[in-house]
Amino acid sequence: HHQHAHTPPHTPHTHTSDDETSPRDKAQVNSKGSGDFCVKNIKQAEFGRREIEIAEQDMSALISLRKRAQGEKPLAGAKIIGCTHITAQTAVLIETLAALGAQCRWTACNIYSTQNEVAAALSEAGVAVFAWKGESEDDFWWCIDRCVNMEGWQANMILDDGGDLTHWVYKKYPNVFKKIRGIVEESVTGVHRLYQLSKAGKLSVPAMNVNDSVTKQKFDNLYCCRESILDGLKRTTDVMFGGKQVVVCGYGEVGKGCCAALKALGAIVYVTEIDPICALQACMDGFRVVKLNEVIRQVDVIITCTGNKNVVTRDQLDRMKNGSIVCNMGHSNTEIDVASLRTPELTWERVRSQVDHVIWPDGKRVILLAEGRLLNLSCSTVPTFVLSITATTQALALIELYNAPEGRYKQDVYLLPKKMDEYVASLHLPTFDAHLTELSDEQAKYLGLNKNGPFKPNYYRYRALISQNGKDA
Repeated sequence: HHQHAHTPPHTPHTHTSDDETSPRDKAQVNSKGSGDFCVKNIKQAEFGRREIEIAEQDMSALISLRKRAQGEKPLAGAKIIGCTHITAQTAVLIETLAALGAQCRWTACNIYSTQNEVAAALSEAGVAVFAWKGESEDDFWWCIDRCVNMEGWQANMILDDGGDLTHWVYKKYPNVFKKIRGIVEESVTGVHRLYQLSKAGKLSVPAMNVNDSVTKQKFDNLYCCRESILDGLKRTTDVMFGGKQVVVCGYGEVGKGCCAALKALGAIVYVTEIDPICALQACMDGFRVVKLNEVIRQVDVIITCTGNKNVVTRDQLDRMKNGSIVCNMGHSNTEIDVASLRTPELTWERVRSQVDHVIWPDGKRVILLAEGRLLNLSCSTVPTFVLSITATTQALALIELYNAPEGRYKQDVYLLPKKMDEYVASLHLPTFDAHLTELSDEQAKYLGLNKNGPFKPNYYRYRALISQNGKDA
């Protein structure tokens, strides 16, 4: 490949000027001569390819899905616009969708989490990617717009994480929904926005809530946060957790994972909760359930994971002790009222990437991580295996909605059929060399089940400890 043959002469080659030029102002083309993408630097594609190949090792379920469905191409004719984190792991998902026949245009759902070299590798492979690490708010919406608004190409599926892409299409291009067969949404925040649209009678296409599918719930929200919360805090602050007083706001899946990890390191953990069922679970797991104001003056760390807004207010930040740490594990950056800290009397000091000291007039410092954005993606990595579960669920949800006969799904929000959930899980068992027992005909008849599943009724909850936030899906 003559990779440099197409490089326009004015592309800056030196590293410094390269960093100063916004990707929006650089003309770049890939080795096939296409310029339908906007990334930091297309020349990093080879590095990104290596990272994707490493991620594939840990995402064997998606690779076996490719092998199983390669022949029938269940996404042939699908035109997917996607807005997710752009990392080596999501790249494996995007390339799986392409292998199954889809055309994809992609953008980032978070201004910090994009891996530039991976975005380059995807663009080199012919996926139109509009994303780079450290976008401005304006860049963020510009990228989404470029992803949706393409001459002579119209999407028929949406894959969203957080609901921003769906929101933009509703606001700017409502006609696109005439062609859309379905939306797949993976975050609590995005699902909440979909339910609001549905309630208001404004949801004009079926949507699949993969956040609340069992496998995604347990893995992404519980097992994943159990491993990544410490990683994010250690990398940014090197804090020691033994004996530290930590308050975790929210005891849903994410909160449960965070609490379990902190408890294991000997931290003293408090929980705040609005839901009596989740609060009772926290009590049974050995945590004190308090109101934030009761402990605000004594805690060393506050972690928010509610999906709500203004969970930690300026008034509370004012009362925190010197050197305490505040961070967010929920999807949106509204949980901590960060805007209220941008006032003249407070000094912001950037200590290192993703770590700010906010200094009060009396010299008190509060350590704010990732400006209140999602900690475990901004400041650490998430185990690939966990992302494999989520990504496989997303792929199956897209296949299900895209191929569903007319009328199976109305203009509403649906959960992934349990059969599909079980399929996602079964694709991941080989990793552990786990062997499933099969029911005999007699046993299946006795239980009133089909031998091949689904094995549980829809209301079954998989482990009493974790109800889905006490609400029936």
